[in-house]
Amino acid sequence: MDGSDRRKKVLFLIRCLEVGGAQRVFLTLLRHLDRRYFQLHLGLLQPDGEFVDQLPQDVAVHVLPGVRRPKSVIGFLLLMYRLIPLLWRLRPNTVLSTGGMNLAVVVASPLMPRGTRLLVRECSVLSERLSSEMKYPGLWRWIYRRLYRLADHVVCQSDSMVRDMREEFDLPPESLVRVYNPIDIDLVRAWGRSGENPYSGAGPQLVAAGRLTYEKGFDLLLAAMPKVIAHFPNVKLTVLGEGSLQNVLSEQARKLGLTESVTFVGFHQNPWPYLCHADLFVLPSRREAFGNALLEALALETQAVAADCPGAIREIYSANPAVELVPAGNAGRLGEAIIGRCMVAKSERCKTRVSPEWLAQFSLHRIVGEYSALFLP
Repeated sequence: MDGSDRRKKVLFLIRCLEVGGAQRVFLTLLRHLDRRYFQLHLGLLQPDGEFVDQLPQDVAVHVLPGVRRPKSVIGFLLLMYRLIPLLWRLRPNTVLSTGGMNLAVVVASPLMPRGTRLLVRECSVLSERLSSEMKYPGLWRWIYRRLYRLADHVVCQSDSMVRDMREEFDLPPESLVRVYNPIDIDLVRAWGRSGENPYSGAGPQLVAAGRLTYEKGFDLLLAAMPKVIAHFPNVKLTVLGEGSLQNVLSEQARKLGLTESVTFVGFHQNPWPYLCHADLFVLPSRREAFGNALLEALALETQAVAADCPGAIREIYSANPAVELVPAGNAGRLGEAIIGRCMVAKSERCKTRVSPEWLAQFSLHRIVGEYSALFLP
């Protein structure tokens, strides 16, 4: 770009473009932000992942070599060593980081070019994640409490996350911004309804989607399935996604005698026909910052059962009769709710419509506009 280019330069920082909610959000923003106002750059630790091929060609990609996961002290220092020269070379107006990049970026913030605005997008209900995953959660809370104050804004995916940041980390309210994740409603509906029905058999057909990790609670869903099968012998569960627990979950399904009832289909570029044609979408998470797949199922008028876990789920549930909440971590109650909803689906054979006005608050146009406003102070 020449010196006459007056567009705002925005640098997005994320570890990689493998399948994940944060990756999908960044990809959506990089596709749809208005090029009349923004010059877009993407910093990656790993130049791979299922979404790499979907990047727009005009997005400049910068790989920080030698760093894969900044979990050790050496890895963290190496990331800083690679990141700071990139910031000075690009001199972005705004940096937006997410996930495992956040701590390194806020530590680097005093060394950034003067006038650079820093936004960190938190991917989790942070107090819950630290309590469940970290060895010294109190120490980590202190670290985040101190470091996140260095950011101009902390972007939260729900009102619940805003409260968590304010009450548990004592961050000033003016630094906290709630921006829901964008759902491309038209795309989801077009791809979901144009694809063939992937299911066969009497059903009912259940679907779940997400990373195969502990916090997503797929082990709880598998534990609930024998009770569901007792009521609906022909029920089928399809699980979309990949992750570190894939072998563990497959073995759990085998031990529970579920191999004929449960299918793990991995990652699909177009998962929406599965959500569209299912009788019920199930979200069994122990922790869920937002719940993109749940909203996509609702956009496709598919009923849902969801765990009442920390995050945005209760905000999605509050205006939606199509969603039934169950206590998080309770496989028994999850199974009962699935049975009840399947009985309704079998008797009514109809889709459940959600309010277009309610769904619009998550629309692509609205959320891209909210991020644009943050990039154009």
